Amino acid sequence: MTAATAIASGRGWRVGLLVAVALAASVVAVLLPPIRQDLAYHDFADRRAILGIPYGLNVLSNAGFVLAGLWALARVGRAALPTWERAAGLVFAFGLLLTGLGSAWYHVAPSNATLVWDRLPLSALFPTVFAVVIGDRVSVAAGRALLAPLALGAVASVMWWHLTDDLRPYAVAQFLPMLLIPLMLALLPGRRPAAPLVAGVAVYAVGKLAEVTDRGILAFGGMLSGHTLKHLLAAAAAALIVRWLAPAPMVTGGKGPRVA
Repeated sequence: MTAATAIASGRGWRVGLLVAVALAASVVAVLLPPIRQDLAYHDFADRRAILGIPYGLNVLSNAGFVLAGLWALARVGRAALPTWERAAGLVFAFGLLLTGLGSAWYHVAPSNATLVWDRLPLSALFPTVFAVVIGDRVSVAAGRALLAPLALGAVASVMWWHLTDDLRPYAVAQFLPMLLIPLMLALLPGRRPAAPLVAGVAVYAVGKLAEVTDRGILAFGGMLSGHTLKHLLAAAAAALIVRWLAPAPMVTGGKGPRVA
């Protein structure tokens, strides 16, 4: 067996494992009964108004997504990227901008009817990153081909929930990439340094933990609720992921190439 054959064989089982995990998660989602939206989700701990805005900190903390989205647009515009990766970066940037606006709208008057405007742009963020990770770690052709189906499928999962009150497709679209991205980073080599992406996923995971301890965090410090903290951490995570999606261009100086 040649070295090239051994590498290909080792890579094959790793890709097969990723496909098996994705298929298993999809089968489990199909077999589960429909998952309904818990209406208690809208009962946020921090109801304090700021400048007449109800749920003030939960609304205003969405400015972080808008700022991250604007920075992402500038960063993607400067980065030397293939066309499809630039498209992915732009989807991520505009998704952040629209998430900031949609989430603010939702938090002014929390309900299922307004939550859809939060989830529609948010849904496309991780699947878009997922496609670029596939392109970096598995196959450029696969990442490019899957970008649109993954992003559009995630948006469709929100519409499915909105029409049927069944969260199963949305759960797969959001949480399967969060599972498979770390697996791909661990199992397969890539061209891009993984540190910003790993940090971004980790910070986002901490934000999700803060979200489920909404009342406890507010009771502990009395300043921020867990949900507000989740917004801030998610925006920070997005900024880290943007650094991975759109690496800074290399510039040359007196001591050789360096990152701008």
